[in-house]
Amino acid sequence: MGDVVSTHLDEGRRQHIAEKTGKVLGEFCRCYKEQYGVALFNSVRYEVEGNGGPQTQLLHRKVPLEDHVIYSGNLFQYIEENKKWRNRFCVVPHNYGLVLYENKLAYERDLSPRVLVNSAGYKILTSVDQYLELVNSSLPGVTPKSGHTPILKCPTDFPLILWHPYARHYYFCVMTGKEQEKWRAVFQDCVRHCNNGISEDSKVEAPAFTDAVRMYRQSKEQYGTWDMLCGSETQVLSNLVMEELLPELRTAIGPRLKGKAQERQRTWIQISDAVYRMVYEQTKAQYDAAMAKCEQERPQMESTIRTDMDQIITSKEHLASKIRAFVLPKAEVCVRNHVQPYISSILEALMTPTSQGFAEVREVFFKEVTDMNMNIVNEGGVEKLAEYMEKLSRLAFHPVKMQSCYEKMDQLKLEGLQQRFDVSSTSVFKQRAQIHMRQQMDDAVHTFETLLHQELGKLQGKDDLCKSIQRILERVLKKYDYDSSTVRKKFFREALLQITIPFLLKKLAPTCKGELAKFQELIFEDFASFILVENTYEEVVLQSVMKDIMQAVKEAAVQRKHNLYRDSMVMHNSDPNLHLLGEGIPIDWGEEYSGQPEAEPAADKRRRAKQVVSVIQDDEGVLPYEVGAEVLLQPGSPEPRKPEEPDPGAPPSSPDGVKEIQEELAKENLGDGAETEERLTNGTDAARESGATEEVAGSVPGDVPPQGPTSEGDGAIHTTPASPAPGAEAPSGAGVQHAAPASPMLASPMPGANVPSEASVQHPAPASPKPRADVPSEAKVPHTTSASPRAATPSPAASTACHQPSDKETGEMAPPGSKCSPPQPTGTTESFEGVQTEF
Repeated sequence: MGDVVSTHLDEGRRQHIAEKTGKVLGEFCRCYKEQYGVALFNSVRYEVEGNGGPQTQLLHRKVPLEDHVIYSGNLFQYIEENKKWRNRFCVVPHNYGLVLYENKLAYERDLSPRVLVNSAGYKILTSVDQYLELVNSSLPGVTPKSGHTPILKCPTDFPLILWHPYARHYYFCVMTGKEQEKWRAVFQDCVRHCNNGISEDSKVEAPAFTDAVRMYRQSKEQYGTWDMLCGSETQVLSNLVMEELLPELRTAIGPRLKGKAQERQRTWIQISDAVYRMVYEQTKAQYDAAMAKCEQERPQMESTIRTDMDQIITSKEHLASKIRAFVLPKAEVCVRNHVQPYISSILEALMTPTSQGFAEVREVFFKEVTDMNMNIVNEGGVEKLAEYMEKLSRLAFHPVKMQSCYEKMDQLKLEGLQQRFDVSSTSVFKQRAQIHMRQQMDDAVHTFETLLHQELGKLQGKDDLCKSIQRILERVLKKYDYDSSTVRKKFFREALLQITIPFLLKKLAPTCKGELAKFQELIFEDFASFILVENTYEEVVLQSVMKDIMQAVKEAAVQRKHNLYRDSMVMHNSDPNLHLLGEGIPIDWGEEYSGQPEAEPAADKRRRAKQVVSVIQDDEGVLPYEVGAEVLLQPGSPEPRKPEEPDPGAPPSSPDGVKEIQEELAKENLGDGAETEERLTNGTDAARESGATEEVAGSVPGDVPPQGPTSEGDGAIHTTPASPAPGAEAPSGAGVQHAAPASPMLASPMPGANVPSEASVQHPAPASPKPRADVPSEAKVPHTTSASPRAATPSPAASTACHQPSDKETGEMAPPGSKCSPPQPTGTTESFEGVQTEF
């Protein structure tokens, strides 16, 4: 922890932190136990009544990134302990954890990583000035004078900084603006995914947790959105504790910090990180105990619910009628005066960037498939199909190609409205929409490859293949238009509820909150675990505004500029049997159509997967800063000099300080040489790919396809510009049937369940199992972290991915039987043996 940090966190201070953490968690666990019973009842009721929404048209891939690496490459990291910059090899595995190795050789040899980072709650900064502004605001009264050395000095003009309000910060830099944009897209994808850490698969625990967090914050008079509701449950609770604890510590410790302003800032960051780790450890233990207790009581509670379902529903409806008579008149006046006039403005602000983003997803998908079709025409048909389909199947998880879609949401502005409705940040809406975009892209790609795979057995030649690809593309685009319309309308309803309901609750609290206790006597004691007065009160408040929200979205659906289908429309050519195809074995294009006489041995396949099965990966040889200053490119030299034969067991050297790196960069004279190309090597062996890589067009997604020949391997690929994508318009009247699909009712007014259909506004129904709306939750892989040290990875025979952070807990201990080196104590010092396990 360091002597300075230990001085400020003495035994008395630690005891105070533990007591404060225990108090907050005690109150939260009480809320969680109450909400657990309500969520269990809603889940069972939803299961029994089966109120589902319209069936999706696209197929959903269950395990989209199994055994794949999202990205890997080299960059510089600033090591705070010795104040030096070191080159690192960074790997982003399928669970979007950031894993930093000493070098690429260490990764290939299955050595333990140096650092594991779960990026939930982090912000990606590309400017030192942005970082200094946040650091200066984190410790009021401590601002360096102008002209003084800043807390961080970057050797290049292209920094990448991971900033967290409580945990430690990470400092990286690269040498070109193109690299910076690429890494920024990768890091943002990691943050977006890790923020979405609570699994939707838990139909009871997730809604119980999010509702408990909301109820706890409301008891502290904290309404509105909360941008730190991100990451795993333990991370969210740690943020909840730190939100209350850190201001106290800042007041007590801040004035006692000594040294220059930069040193005081650096010390405060270390103190905050140390406290966050202490809180995380205690939070994990206490929350796990609360969950275990609820799970132990679950069978008995579920038995009671199934036995007395009708009586519980009747009792709840009786309670709701009494609360409605008391609350609804006041709520309707508040809605009419303070909410209704602004609904259309909020909706318009949300719809424009969201619709543009989904339209861009459609365009990128259309362009990629069209380019693939053109290249197959010029190359030889089915023989090249496997190679292109392997790349296309990971399109949704290509951070660079998807960046143009995500950037549309950056235009979202709620200025004026944001202050009126107490919206702390628009990031929760941006990330939610971006997760939807990625999911819709993957669904479209998965549906396309499933239909194409089914069609291949009927094809006679290259011409038939190209016609089939075009026909299937048009078919999938129609399904995409329908599904994306449904997803967007649901997103708009959830966002409007998330903005307006907290505002209404805060407005009504002075006149209604104190009177709720008198309704408690209307609940039978046997049903008190499944019916809560406060939850029923919030449902009544939701009903007061739901009609206006539904009407606003319905009116927007008829405007052609948003490309939304009306709720009464269903596709006339829906494929009821298509979803049966999605239940089969996942398609392995490389294995099925590569022409190999027999399958690879399991060990060889695992080794090949570990080497490169990557969505995007640098593969242009030795990077200038990968092996140290002695092999940097000389000015005007087209080839790097070969280094002397190094010791195989020794790590490569690298420049240590800012000055040395700057000198080497000046020698390199990047402007004289050709810019480094980005290579897409998805699903292929690096050793066999030396002459067969595809250029990612300038790291700018959505570029017009190159005209003229492009080379890939030994053959020439002739591509032509893709024709414009068909418009995403609603089907004509002759092409639709009129029906009103059912939609489940929200169990609570806050995001955490599906939005009800217009017909069900006045009558509460069971909650949808969807856990929450204020943090993105599509294509989810659970991400939690542990403050305990990460064990060394198992032997290659046991697992090829043992170096990657666990799906359940980043930095999880190695499984029994591992032959890896033993774990080292967690700390902030960096050593060759130790591994920093981060949040």
